[in-house]
Amino acid sequence: MVSEKEIGMKQWKCTVCGYIHKGDEPPETCPVCGADQSKFVEFDPLKAVEEKTVQKDSEEKGLESKPVASAFISKDNRLFDLMVKHHAHPVSVHIPNGVLPASVIFIVLAAIFNCSGLSQAAFYNLIFVILTMPLVLFSGYLEWQKQYGGELTRLFIIKMTCAAIVTLTAIILVVWFVIDPKVASEPLYQKGPFLFINVVMLAAAGTAGFFGGKLVFKD
Repeated sequence: MVSEKEIGMKQWKCTVCGYIHKGDEPPETCPVCGADQSKFVEFDPLKAVEEKTVQKDSEEKGLESKPVASAFISKDNRLFDLMVKHHAHPVSVHIPNGVLPASVIFIVLAAIFNCSGLSQAAFYNLIFVILTMPLVLFSGYLEWQKQYGGELTRLFIIKMTCAAIVTLTAIILVVWFVIDPKVASEPLYQKGPFLFINVVMLAAAGTAGFFGGKLVFKD
């Protein structure tokens, strides 16, 4: 419920992620994406409706709604526009994020019960994760450029770092499997580092998902 005090407050909008702040002054940093105070503009809900209509008309004509930092991405490419418009990144990222936890669970169960079948299942799941990551990384980069203007704020740095960790650890685990197919059934002191890398990969994926949720839901 909106209080009487809040009704008379100014509103400020983060031009990077769209977060709305109520107060006499904008916050020093955006609580969602981490953009600094200079990225906030005073926000008028009534004008915003008019601007949204103009923006929609521009998008229908194929015009860019926000300048991008990359010369490659800024080229007039209908496919790139459609990928952003139809949320290619959040759709594609759910594929490896759904398979990756299953792979880690299979690894843990294989280590506990010394089951080669579960270990093999984890191996194939990791290969699938690696095959889907190029689309996830590219669509994420595309969305960052087109929707958020390529601003390198704290939130985007965290998401990029996590994406790199997931990709790198998945490759390391697959190579390790190829070199030593029975790694999950080895003594604990030998498979300990292997299990640790699995945990790091899962934690990085979870962290990326958490901050992605902050960006979408603005909380």
